[in-house]
Amino acid sequence: MIRPLSRTSLVLDIVGAIVMFAIFTPTSVVFYAPGNLSSTVPEAVGIGGLIVAAVLQCGAIAIGRLAPGIALAVAWVGAIVQMAAGLGPLPINVAILGVLFATAAWGTTRVFWAGLVSSFVGGIIAATYVTFTNGQFFASGIASTIAAFVLLAFMSILALGSPWLGGFGWRMVLRWRVSREAQTRAEIATAEEQERVRIARDMHDVVAHSLAVIVAQSDGARYAAASDPQVATEALGTISQTARSALSDVRMLLTQLRHRQGDGPQPTIADLEQLFSQVRQAGVEPRVTVDPMPPGEPPGAIQLAVYRILQEALTNAIRHGTGGVVDIHLAWLPDRVEVEVRNAVVPAPVVGVPGGHGLVGMRERAQLVGGSLTAERTGDEFVVRANLPIGTASEMQAATGGDS
Repeated sequence: MIRPLSRTSLVLDIVGAIVMFAIFTPTSVVFYAPGNLSSTVPEAVGIGGLIVAAVLQCGAIAIGRLAPGIALAVAWVGAIVQMAAGLGPLPINVAILGVLFATAAWGTTRVFWAGLVSSFVGGIIAATYVTFTNGQFFASGIASTIAAFVLLAFMSILALGSPWLGGFGWRMVLRWRVSREAQTRAEIATAEEQERVRIARDMHDVVAHSLAVIVAQSDGARYAAASDPQVATEALGTISQTARSALSDVRMLLTQLRHRQGDGPQPTIADLEQLFSQVRQAGVEPRVTVDPMPPGEPPGAIQLAVYRILQEALTNAIRHGTGGVVDIHLAWLPDRVEVEVRNAVVPAPVVGVPGGHGLVGMRERAQLVGGSLTAERTGDEFVVRANLPIGTASEMQAATGGDS
């Protein structure tokens, strides 16, 4: 029944209740004095009852946010004391409106509905008390008395129900805030997870490709060391260059892990020639055909996807292929780019199991930009085909400021 509440909020509520008591209690005494506090009990008893009722009702305000259920019960006790002292509506009853607001805004489900019931029951009791505790109403006739009762009941319920409705509205605002914060946290967590997956995929692409080139060059250097030291020296230079490039890429990816905001530069199709050069040094000759050419500057995401798919496909060709020529075909159509990579493989059981990280990474690359990718063995060849949507040529030109 007691809610977690900061010390500052609790102090503010207590100070507010004390100020309310200091303002409305003298006002209530002056409003009914002298000799007007009660027509059924002595004046001293009326003043005592007024002060006790004021303490209870203002005290209920002090704990309204901390414990709405207890505050409602205390407010009811204060109202009963007030009626027992023969007192009619007083300025101190403003505190009851604050308590009803608190039950609707911060109360549990049970307290929430108890506040609504209290609004109706309290309104009827107040109308009954005011109407039938003074005999002068009957002097005007039964019909007039009933009409007065109905009018007072309506006004009392409206007066007590309005703050409860206000509290209900604030309750909805608080729930919306909590829901929005939860949604924001979920979106951030999803974005972070996607970023980790992307970085892991990039790490795999960089490391797998670089190690494949290094292994191929190392084998060549070992065999050529005795017969042709010059070739071995060139191979060692290629290994050093590839290792440095991989180390730079890995450092960039690790930086992204530490600092989410810095994505860093990503490879584009302009870097493909460097990729092909590394592959040639590893003993594989890429035979590239581009038809048709790009009608404009492709989107960055498409360029990155094309680069990574070709990088992984060529890495598989180095690791599992027979060497020699690898056929690469790029078709930059107005609404999509088609990528095809063919390389010969040894006549053995399935090479490049589809469950491998490399093939999974290529498919994810394609899916991230709304495309598709297939990788399968066809006879003595392993074929990778990707279809990546890029929008119309006009959209591409608009994205690059109209350059073509």
